[in-house]
Amino acid sequence: MDVSNQDWMSAVPEELWDIPLTELAIPGSHDAMSYCLDINSPLLRSESDVFRLLDKLFYCFTRPIIFKWATTQDKSIEEQLSKGIRFFDLRVAHKPNDLSDDLYFTHIVYTHLTVLKTLECVAYWLNSHPKEVVILACSHFEGMDDECHELFISCLKKLFGSKLCPRKESVLSLRSLWASGYQVILSYDSQLVARHPQLWPAIPYWWANKKTAQEVINYLDWKKDLGRPEGFFVSGLNLTAPRAYIAKNPKESLRTLTYSNWECLRKWVEEQKPGSDPNSLNIIAGDFVGPLPLCSLVIALNHKLRPKSSTQMKKQY
Repeated sequence: MDVSNQDWMSAVPEELWDIPLTELAIPGSHDAMSYCLDINSPLLRSESDVFRLLDKLFYCFTRPIIFKWATTQDKSIEEQLSKGIRFFDLRVAHKPNDLSDDLYFTHIVYTHLTVLKTLECVAYWLNSHPKEVVILACSHFEGMDDECHELFISCLKKLFGSKLCPRKESVLSLRSLWASGYQVILSYDSQLVARHPQLWPAIPYWWANKKTAQEVINYLDWKKDLGRPEGFFVSGLNLTAPRAYIAKNPKESLRTLTYSNWECLRKWVEEQKPGSDPNSLNIIAGDFVGPLPLCSLVIALNHKLRPKSSTQMKKQY
């Protein structure tokens, strides 16, 4: 396994230690947990009635197709961390008719792994990498009522403890976070954020909802022209194929679509820059972040933040 970027934050040049994380280039994983989808689990209740009926009638036909197009990652969360991923798009839900408190991740269907077991792995990994900071973006929350939310939030607080960076933290630089021992920024897409100072609000995600690299790039460039949001935000490189396209191209998958468009996306990423300028980028997320070199590309953009007088880095971070 390539672990050359597993401690990239600790290797950032000292002149960047005081730059806010919101102005650094940070690699992200879109639908980070879709590597462990349970093909036999029920469809999400939010899926359309027509799609649910088709799945019921033609289960043996629909399930392989769902698996091919819902799988956006193929590396475990520990492997993604070691690759350099520091933003994780985590879609959380409670299964229908499940009497337990267990929560699962979702993308059309549910995962094998439970949420807490997975996040325990993240906490364990962070213990071994004390200068690495992760942004966990929890969202969707299908099938969860307030009681379920509060129980989940309580578990998150207990699991990450003093690693959780409170949202009132005014300085989000690496130097400041290291000094305080903060390693987790926990974004929670719910109004319940107001009750819990350890939770951060939802992070804007620029999603093109397009199937070609050029369409995605056109959308992201349009968003850039409108100016960057305050705080964290994500530029999504992920492609989305409409169901009509999927039906007409039975031999294709999200993987083949992503790979065939990668070169165009790669060139665009190389041209981007982090920082505070209105057209700068922050988190850049994509699919199949293990086999594709997204992490190295995004991390390298931070070179552009170094003062021009700085000597050339001898070591890649």
